Amino acid sequence: MASAILNRRARRDYEITDIVEAGIELTGSEVKSLRLGKASIGDSYADPRDGEMWLINCHISEYSNTQKDVQHPPLRARKLLLHKKQINKLGGSVNKQGFTLVVLKMYFNNKGYVKVEIGLGKGKKLYDKRATEKRKDWERQKQRLMREKV
Repeated sequence: MASAILNRRARRDYEITDIVEAGIELTGSEVKSLRLGKASIGDSYADPRDGEMWLINCHISEYSNTQKDVQHPPLRARKLLLHKKQINKLGGSVNKQGFTLVVLKMYFNNKGYVKVEIGLGKGKKLYDKRATEKRKDWERQKQRLMREKV
């Protein structure tokens, strides 16, 4: 069974303020492909449309043991399962305040359902990325110094 599919660049490129877990509507061949770990969420994002939330640009590879006429398109828009209040709150933040809904992680929960972790984030500038990197580097050096003293 595949572990979680992560978007490693998301926290580097965006300052994440709020995280929401959502279910996702998938076909059978998509679930089987996800169990093999054949997905990419690097460029994916969530988009509120007509009172629903949609996952855009998520690539789930075709499952090799499925017939060609039943196969799913790898880059189709997939519906996210959220409450109306959550959709309205996230949609309002995206429209009014200039936030982006970034996909952070896709995984199977304890019951075997596919879940998507979405972060409400604002894009970082280059100098913000440098400052974050500098702070992390200092924390690592501090840990090394503390280990050497003990």
